[in-house]
This record gives sequence, structure tokens and C-alpha cells, in this order.
Amino acid sequence: MQTQYAKDLPLEWKPMSAIFMALGDAHRQRILLLFEDGERLNAGQIAEVSPLARTTVSHHLKILHQAEVLLSEKIGKEVWFWVNKPLLEATFSNVLNYLHGN
Repeated sequence: MQTQYAKDLPLEWKPMSAIFMALGDAHRQRILLLFEDGERLNAGQIAEVSPLARTTVSHHLKILHQAEVLLSEKIGKEVWFWVNKPLLEATFSNVLNYLHGN
């Protein structure tokens, strides 16, 4: 069993693994939950309602963005973030399909 556990994840699971790693932190989960459906927020808006310092919020946003949980667009000097719903829906659907198949 241990040798099977040590094998690399299947290629199709690697992007999902990055998403789950990004969502594995309670602060990042709280940041994700701040977004209303279709809403765009910048780091300052998120920091205003967070107990975290703006630099810490920016660090968490970077991790969520790198995992593509959040998408972004720079407008002027501000970077606006929004939830990548299609990616999250596909990811959780893949997990559910796997569970239903086993």
C-alpha cells in the first residue's frame, strides 16, 4: 500500500490538487466567501473586512490566483479579483464523479 501511496497523482488530478491546497487555509476560505455571485473585489476592499494586514491579504490572494481559484484584471492601479466559478464547479464535479464511480 505504501508504494502505491507514494506514486504521483494522476495528471488530471494535479490542477485539482493545487485548488485544494489553496483552499486548505481558513483565511483563504474566508476570503473566497466574501465574494457575492459575480462580484469583483480588490485587495483593499478585502483587507477592510479582514483581521489580516493588507500585505497578508495580498499574499493569500496571490495563492488563490496562482491556483486559478480567483481570476483577476488590472484596471488602472487596482487589481480586481473574482471567483472562477467554472473551474470550481468542474473541480468539484470531477471529485463527485470519482466518488460515485468508486
